[in-house]
Amino acid sequence: MAKKPGPRPSKLSVYLYIPNIIGYIRVLLNCTAFYLCFSNKILFSILYFFSFVCDAVDGWAARKFNQVSTFGAVLDMVTDRISTACLLVVLSQVYRPGLIFLSLLALDIASHWLQMYSTFLLGKASHKDVKDSTNWLFKAYYGNRMFMAYCCVSCEVLYLILFYLAGNQTEKLVDILTINLQKMSIISFLIATSVFGWAIKQVINIIQMKTAADVCVLHDIDKKHKQ
Repeated sequence: MAKKPGPRPSKLSVYLYIPNIIGYIRVLLNCTAFYLCFSNKILFSILYFFSFVCDAVDGWAARKFNQVSTFGAVLDMVTDRISTACLLVVLSQVYRPGLIFLSLLALDIASHWLQMYSTFLLGKASHKDVKDSTNWLFKAYYGNRMFMAYCCVSCEVLYLILFYLAGNQTEKLVDILTINLQKMSIISFLIATSVFGWAIKQVINIIQMKTAADVCVLHDIDKKHKQ
């Protein structure tokens, strides 16, 4: 005998899923962090990084309590992208040339937007489903959680360190990196270890953007062919 489906959850109950509540907390943490970013850099860094850590916690909670939801996945990605975007905008105001950070922002948004849209076109449940990709680095990134976590954490740590080191609005990015890498300190060690992961993340963003754009173009070609 087929098992009868359970009662349909209400709309409010989905909004109140534990991982989604964690997502709302992340939003509040980020809002508070950026409100304080220029008046208290240390507290800003703590709140921002704690929000970033909660990104892993909400994913664990979704699987643990069987509360995986499309809304939760979208909330998670939007929170990630907006928080990183805000930090990059702030960095563009305290470093020269600021265009570097605005270009990184554009790349991050474009690659993830295209990836999400191509996921829907292919009918996949997750934008992390890249098993059919022919690029080994792209598959390794989404296929290995530890590798992906290292790259993502590296980006956020590098950006936070750069913001912490910025003294005024005329800092040159190359000078700050050169001076601090020459020192034997925890800061120089964190910069050195995070730059590699940051670089891989940018390469992944480029690969992701090109791969997703190809999916969109092939979808258009197939649609034209069927007409």
